Amino acid sequence: MNASADRLEFAPPPQPGTARAFVLAIIAHVLLMIALTWGINWNRESENIAAEAELWSAVPQQAAPKLVEPPAVVAPPPPPPPPQPVEQKKVEAPPPPAPTVKEPDIAQEREKKRKQELAKKRAQELELQKKQELEREKKLEARKKLEQEKREQLAAQKAAQKAAEDRHKQEELAKAAKEKAKQLADAKRREALREENLKRMQGLAGATGGSTSTGTALRSAGPSDSYAGRVRARVRPNIVFTDDISGNPTAEVEVRMAPDGTITSSKILKSSGVKSWDNAVLRALDKTETLPRDVDGSVHTPLIIEFRPKG
Repeated sequence: MNASADRLEFAPPPQPGTARAFVLAIIAHVLLMIALTWGINWNRESENIAAEAELWSAVPQQAAPKLVEPPAVVAPPPPPPPPQPVEQKKVEAPPPPAPTVKEPDIAQEREKKRKQELAKKRAQELELQKKQELEREKKLEARKKLEQEKREQLAAQKAAQKAAEDRHKQEELAKAAKEKAKQLADAKRREALREENLKRMQGLAGATGGSTSTGTALRSAGPSDSYAGRVRARVRPNIVFTDDISGNPTAEVEVRMAPDGTITSSKILKSSGVKSWDNAVLRALDKTETLPRDVDGSVHTPLIIEFRPKG
């Protein structure tokens, strides 16, 4: 007695809800039996299918007259018994079935995933193709732009070359025109000198020079011996020249004057070879403005004067 009490004392406590689980198990078995019985009856009823057929003869025959029996006297049926009250058995509704969780179709999931991956890969390929197409268009546009710039540079070079050629031609034409004008001026000057010599030669018979005179004019008309010194004394102070040059080059200048000695024009007949010295001489003549008269009061024009930097 003590041993059994000790076992009960140390036994695990009974789980709660055991009676409720047992009752639910009994109800589930009863409902299962009812469902199986109803299914068997339904199959049997569906197997009893009535069929009706008519028989026909191969050769047409006339049917015999139908036998008519005299009506029998039938006693009236007894009245039906009053309906007995049917005891309706209360049937409890079965509990709703537990929601079944449909396992995912692995094949469909794989196919769906594969399609998604293919669509994603296709979209990436299209995006890559679009980027490559844009890059090709950019490269083509850059190449076209570079070719256009090269064409523009080539056209600019050709235009500059043509402009330089035109400018060179114009310079050549201007130089040729200047040279031609100079040649015409020299020709006119030579022609004037020739005519002057002819006139001088025509008047030799009336010359008034001495026996030792070597001139060709009728009378002496050149400047006196002191005239050159007077001209140098007038022009020399106006020459401003500070360049250091080698040698003593000579600049030959032709000066034309008015009857009162005013200088009307001056030009270099023979350059000294030093452009700065030639320009200094011309500036000095412009600054002098008037040259002195000779001792007899005459003005000798044109007058050719030689200037040297060192006297």
